[in-house]
Amino acid sequence: MNTHPDLHDPSALLIRGGRLVDPASDTDGLYDILLRDGRIAEILPGGGDAAGAVPAGAGADAAAPAAPAAPGSSCPVLDASGLVVAPGLIDTHSHFRDPGFTYKEDLLTGAAAAAKGGYTSIILMANTKPVVDNVEVLTDILRRGSEAPVHLYSCSNVTVGMQGCSLAELDALADAGAAGFTDDGLPIQDGELLRRALRIARRRDLPVSLHEEDKSMITENGINAGGHAARVLGLTGAPREAEISMIRRDVQIAVEEQAPLCIQHISTAEGVQLIREARKQNPRIHAEATPHHFSLTEEAVLTRGTLAKVNPPLRLESDRRAIIEGLADGTLDLIATDHAPHAAFEKEKPFVQAPSGMIGLETALPLAIEHLVRAGYLSLSQMLACLTVHPADFYHLPAGRIAPGAPADLVLFDPDEAFTVPDHFASKSSNSPFIGMRLHGVVKYTIAGGRIVYTLSEKEDPKK
Repeated sequence: MNTHPDLHDPSALLIRGGRLVDPASDTDGLYDILLRDGRIAEILPGGGDAAGAVPAGAGADAAAPAAPAAPGSSCPVLDASGLVVAPGLIDTHSHFRDPGFTYKEDLLTGAAAAAKGGYTSIILMANTKPVVDNVEVLTDILRRGSEAPVHLYSCSNVTVGMQGCSLAELDALADAGAAGFTDDGLPIQDGELLRRALRIARRRDLPVSLHEEDKSMITENGINAGGHAARVLGLTGAPREAEISMIRRDVQIAVEEQAPLCIQHISTAEGVQLIREARKQNPRIHAEATPHHFSLTEEAVLTRGTLAKVNPPLRLESDRRAIIEGLADGTLDLIATDHAPHAAFEKEKPFVQAPSGMIGLETALPLAIEHLVRAGYLSLSQMLACLTVHPADFYHLPAGRIAPGAPADLVLFDPDEAFTVPDHFASKSSNSPFIGMRLHGVVKYTIAGGRIVYTLSEKEDPKK
């Protein structure tokens, strides 16, 4: 009988019999994990022998299914047999639309979507209303976000009013808790203004995250210029050079300044190559790959309409493959959703009038499993690294690892179980081009701060 004292603590939680996959420590094997007081207390190798436990100083305060750990023990147990137990996922690029557009999403519905998708840490973008260009707005978001079931962080804007004319008070915003700086949704057209921002970012060791589309080159956004979809719809669209030219300029500035820079939602093969070369000169340059850009091409616009309208647009199969190759060789080491909720009436407008963007938190993990792991391009651990330890390290988050003493942020999922993407979501919006698609990878539990914040219901369970 297991007599370790923590196993008689009813406030603890033992996760038993799961396949622990922790990219940070290159661990992949069967382990039991004991949580207590919001942290990982012990890791029990070999499936539950307390005598071989790895000791730690803290554990988790968790709600959990009431099942005994062993005869005479009061510690609740979560049976993880047949499931992968991984660090809670981290998204570096989400729009929760709060404040200003809460009919699309708010902090709590966005957090619910995150938990359902296996995410425990979210970095919010700053194109709200009002925008996050001052300490008051940032502080309000962080205060209200602290009540969410998952960990919410927020970037601030780079420029005042997202106008690209003058820098926001970046030092004050960093002091107030900004996770980074971004004008996402708009590029920073003024290269010298960006250089000044990057110098502050280097000093504060916080990333500047950039939306790379030169507005002067774009006639209609959200569709690939010159491609099949644009020709069918008779639109000029957004040319690939709009992205390439901005990436070329901005990585050069980041190389010169040796500053932390993130290129958001990359969509072109040429952009991937520019990142590949730039990282040789400045390893603090990173880039995001979105699930929609490594899963879909511009053809989706013809079958999914405005649900597949996104900035930068879905492009060619050669671009999709280049993004996957970038993930496989480490050029791209962040998978970010660009979760962008919109109301149904907005997406039902004609293509040119409809807003760009799609929700992504609830489908990101299965899309990565389907198109990266099952397709044979990345191992499960390589893929998870792009969703856990890499974003945690770049943004200096206390997350992304499973180790004694680490925060008890975990996702438990079945990578082999298939399901059909439904037409309803935990998100307040349902603007997804993946509705009706058959994917593998079902999240069963999400644990944040030692508490179970999502459990797959019988109604949702594909096996029921």
